[in-house]
Amino acid sequence: MTMLARSAEPVSLLDAVDARTKLAGSNRMELLLFSIGTPEVFAVNVFKVREVCRTPEITLTPNMPAGVDGVINLRGNIIPVLNLAFFLDHDGVANCSNRTMMVTEYSRRTQGFLVAAVDRIVRVDWESVHAPEGLMARSDGLVTAITELPDGQLVSILDVEQILATAFGEIAVPELERAEVDPGTFLFFVDDSSVARREIGSVMDKLGIRTQLATNGNEALRRLQALASQAERDGEKLAETLKVILVDAEMPEMDGYVLTRHLKADRRFAGIPVVMHSSLSSEANKAMGAAVGVDAYVAKFHPEILADTLRPLISR
Repeated sequence: MTMLARSAEPVSLLDAVDARTKLAGSNRMELLLFSIGTPEVFAVNVFKVREVCRTPEITLTPNMPAGVDGVINLRGNIIPVLNLAFFLDHDGVANCSNRTMMVTEYSRRTQGFLVAAVDRIVRVDWESVHAPEGLMARSDGLVTAITELPDGQLVSILDVEQILATAFGEIAVPELERAEVDPGTFLFFVDDSSVARREIGSVMDKLGIRTQLATNGNEALRRLQALASQAERDGEKLAETLKVILVDAEMPEMDGYVLTRHLKADRRFAGIPVVMHSSLSSEANKAMGAAVGVDAYVAKFHPEILADTLRPLISR
């Protein structure tokens, strides 16, 4: 574990990218823990954090969305700075100093997140990461999963895609050329982010392809195995109806790399392309996807690129 919050100098998290990339195929991940001045502990995937530093001077600019405190010049790049307490402190009890800033990259977009303090990095199994249920589920969808540390502490893993959509709005899906698809065929996709599911669904609607979906890797594997078993009982090949499987990389219970391994090892899914669709857009992550057998890798979220990748795979 690495203590980060006490450092006066920026702490780069890119130095350990090779070591963290090796985790991608092991169904494990590293979380960066932080607080906003409330008892609750939050986390984001270390893969998406470029550095942690003292908050620099923030420049106020007009017409900024609510929750965006302004912009900073980060080594020649102007990036927005979001106040996470604004989005997460619904009871208004946070004592957030905003002294610490996490610089993150999601879907090739860089932004700073203000927090009270960054604690440490912990390594967890995806199997111990679960979608929030009941009282733990936030109605706003800003928490995508819950995990428990060895000391019994619960950690809320943020759906940063939802936070960015709340601040800046969801990406508008343009009109797309429809694909020529056979009746009765469909695409299966899995993503734990509600924002991503809506965006993917919109792209599929415009392409004219029917879909089935799941919200985590374990659920996806169960549903896909059930489809394969049914096809076998009917004496059919699943590839005749299921044209593409679209998987996210990071998901509760089973990540997209392990899911892909399962699918590629099962002869019943032969001939069905697996496309990875992820906000982890580095070359290292693409290489990891290729290592487990994905047929294509598309960075989130570029509707035209996703459509252009899928169209030849789902067309007649």
